[in-house]
Amino acid sequence: MGCDPLGLCQYETAKLVRIRSARLGSLKWALNALIFLFIGIMLFWNKEYQEHDLVVSSVTTKVKGVALTQVPEVGEMLWDMVDHSGTFQGKNSFFVITNVIVTKKQKQGKCPEGVPNGRLCQSDADCNKGEWDQSSHGVQTGACVKSDVTKKTCEVFTWCPVENKRKPPRPALLMAAENFTVLIKNNIRFPAFSYIKRNILPDMKESYLKSCTFNRRSDPLCPIFRLGDIVQEAKENFTEMAVEGGVMGIQINWDCDLDRLFHKCRPSYSFRRLDEKETNRTLYPGLNFRFAKYYTENGVETRTLYKAYGIRFDVMVFGKAGRFSIIQLIIYIGSTLSYYALTTLFIDWLIGTSCYAKEAQRNYSERKFETLDDHNLLCVSFVDEDALRLAKVSRKKRLQEVKPESVRPRKVGNGKSQPVTGSLWALATALHAPPKQRADIALQEPPRSEQPAWCQCARCRPSDAPQEQLCCRQSRGRCISTSPAFERLALGRPLLESVLLYRDPLLDLSTEAAPRLLRHCAYDVYIDWRFGAEREGACPVVPSCCVWRIREEYPSPDGRYRGLRPASKVALIPGAHSGC
Repeated sequence: MGCDPLGLCQYETAKLVRIRSARLGSLKWALNALIFLFIGIMLFWNKEYQEHDLVVSSVTTKVKGVALTQVPEVGEMLWDMVDHSGTFQGKNSFFVITNVIVTKKQKQGKCPEGVPNGRLCQSDADCNKGEWDQSSHGVQTGACVKSDVTKKTCEVFTWCPVENKRKPPRPALLMAAENFTVLIKNNIRFPAFSYIKRNILPDMKESYLKSCTFNRRSDPLCPIFRLGDIVQEAKENFTEMAVEGGVMGIQINWDCDLDRLFHKCRPSYSFRRLDEKETNRTLYPGLNFRFAKYYTENGVETRTLYKAYGIRFDVMVFGKAGRFSIIQLIIYIGSTLSYYALTTLFIDWLIGTSCYAKEAQRNYSERKFETLDDHNLLCVSFVDEDALRLAKVSRKKRLQEVKPESVRPRKVGNGKSQPVTGSLWALATALHAPPKQRADIALQEPPRSEQPAWCQCARCRPSDAPQEQLCCRQSRGRCISTSPAFERLALGRPLLESVLLYRDPLLDLSTEAAPRLLRHCAYDVYIDWRFGAEREGACPVVPSCCVWRIREEYPSPDGRYRGLRPASKVALIPGAHSGC
């Protein structure tokens, strides 16, 4: 395969561990069945297989009802649709008067302000001409006049006489409004599906609409509502609410299924009060406003002022329509597949608890989790130091001079810390005894010219790679590559051939590849001799002097070598080496 720097021609997949256990297998399928059941229920319960669209609507209302009231200081008054609600229609709302305070025959002129709205005074000096405040009915003239027998207030220019009643009558004057009815016409549209409908259904005839009234149980689809029933459905008292007024909400909800097999699209109605009804919790409870009716009397413009209390009904439309969509179904299935990972998480947690045998836990953990060592650590062994140094790879500083991250004792000659396998078995057979420590090794130091500055044994060669600039010694002295032990272990052809044949009994050592195999095997034997098994996962580095001595003994035909390529495991494992 050619060079693939971006990894486009590679595929990675997760490693799975299969545990043969009837208990765990049964638990897995039981949990998967529960998850499948849950996914299926949610699929149909929430209609996750549908795409949805929100409603667009318009509302019109028509109130009907007539009331005859006895208004104090006025007498009988007839209230029809125009009087109690005709001029107070709003967008998606309507208003019905339920109580009223009437002030008759008001004319523009000067009169004393009423208490407590007017400013109390003792003389004209207490009144400011042209002044007005929020509680006043008009503009002060600057005069102080009697308001009643005991009090004086500042005179104002306004509509006289001023309104002097503050509290609405009890009971409400238009209690008959409880029996008024309202026809609500609601047209809806779902743009995504080009679907249009209204709350007056096709099967509703004119005769039906003239006689029906909404009832939660007997007639829940009738679009004609009695105002008293609306307030009662909201669990409110119409008699109390009519005194000071309030705000009611009429909610129309369209939950439509546009699939052919399950087609359903009908409105449902609900009601609730929207304003704060407790008088002691709000400063201005209820709902009221003023309006006037003007006429001319004896050539003077006159009006009758009405302070109207009533109930405003806000019609709010909500809705959503759904229709089958294969794309939504695929998205839902894809998003819920991750739920099956809960089975794996639960069983993994169960195996790790005391409910499972410790031996089985250990065995499972060893198979499931694979520890990868940090390849940025290099392992160094100096012949004049009984320790192994762990140092980080540096691109600028020589490995000979890099400060170690940690220093660990070097353990050799002990079967427990250094198992006799692979090349070590051949090594023990050839030598009949483990290598002795350096105190028993006679070292020689032949002279060598042009040695690099970092070399301490006079046998190293220059290198451009900082991780290859390593000597066998920390301080000046004899080179380990001149010792008899090095000659017998790292350079002895019979020993190296024995190790290679131990790995592969049918290996042919008469081919052109024999020098390369012997060279790499020599690296492995040196590493196993000098570093042992206690390397903390770091990559062992063979000193420059030893590398070049091995290359002199088993050279490459073209004189080219790969150099150091760190790997986490380069001991006597078949096919593994330091890459030199």
